[in-house]
Amino acid sequence: MKILVLNCGSSSIKYALYNMDNHSVMTSGGAERVGLDGAFVKVKLANGDKKQIMHDIPEHTEGVKFIFSLLTDPEIGVIKSLDEIDAVGHRMVHGGEKFSQSVLITPEVIKAFEEVSDLAPLHNPANMKGVNAVSELMPGLPQVGVFDTAFHQTMPPKAYMYAIPYELYEKYGIRRYGFHGTSHRYVSARALEFLGMQPQGTKVITAHIGNGGSLAAVVDGKCIDTSMGLTPLEGVMMGTRSGDIDGGAITFIEKKLGLDADGVSNLLNKKSGVYGLCGYTDMRDVASAAANGDEKAAIAQDSYFYRVKKYVGAYAAAMGGCDVLVFTAGVGENQSAIREVVCSDMEYMGIKLDKAKNDQIHGEEALISTPDSKVKVVVIPTDEELMIASDTMALVK
Repeated sequence: MKILVLNCGSSSIKYALYNMDNHSVMTSGGAERVGLDGAFVKVKLANGDKKQIMHDIPEHTEGVKFIFSLLTDPEIGVIKSLDEIDAVGHRMVHGGEKFSQSVLITPEVIKAFEEVSDLAPLHNPANMKGVNAVSELMPGLPQVGVFDTAFHQTMPPKAYMYAIPYELYEKYGIRRYGFHGTSHRYVSARALEFLGMQPQGTKVITAHIGNGGSLAAVVDGKCIDTSMGLTPLEGVMMGTRSGDIDGGAITFIEKKLGLDADGVSNLLNKKSGVYGLCGYTDMRDVASAAANGDEKAAIAQDSYFYRVKKYVGAYAAAMGGCDVLVFTAGVGENQSAIREVVCSDMEYMGIKLDKAKNDQIHGEEALISTPDSKVKVVVIPTDEELMIASDTMALVK
């Protein structure tokens, strides 16, 4: 079975074609600057080579159409006909309380998804553009929605409710939803499989740390808490997002800078976080600048690491212990420094890091705790696309 995975953003379309007979990636890539000048598509070929193709992409349907043409291209294509594609799996960002698992996309599902679009006005409409493009170009092809928020729907009210007037939850659905759910679901399950452990009876903390970051507390394979909230802004400090911030500070900023709601949102989502403190967004640049005496970069790096560590401690308390700590995503998988800082001085809760092993690990599955560590610390590269493809295949079958 061949599954196409699509991840449509406001100005981008990422894709991967899977052969699910052996879970291999036949090809992958992404369209950038959709609707803007200078649009292009990057393609990763089956042999590992990469190719960039300039192509005018005025909107998402044209982008999906061009991606389809690349899949069957005589030179770089990997299939002879689009009929070889059995289904399409879509990354859907915000399902609200309506979706607790992946679903076949039907008119009823589309209606329900559109009803929660105001919870993610930048993401949900873009996701729907991908669905509509496939429907237009290949009518009748099965499509599946896999929601970033679904894995976190097992959280209890004490974890997801905000301490604001209850009617705001009843009327507008204002509560913590969490994101990166597909990643947290994949790495929490894969970590236990890697360690030869069963979900039942286990307490796992997953740290998805990249330009965007979140942590989750997972008990018996189910999420009981996560750091992101109504939107992806809440939680740990990120590349350009502030993370946790006093609501009073927000209104103070509004008054001092004369900003409206959109202005404040832009400041907190795109101009804050690591970037706001030191002007860099890539943690490798931050580390280099800090090592060369940049005080702001050093503060940003220390703050970034510290906040992740605080959530690890909080979730160990929430679960009454921890059996496995998982690092994943761009920073978590590839930068040993954050893993070392987060795990330092944590022997009291059973974490003992093998520093020599930790320094060697960059982007591969590995156990990086010492043999006598009560908490197993592992690095598990995330694979959200494979999770989407797997869900799609299961539902289509």
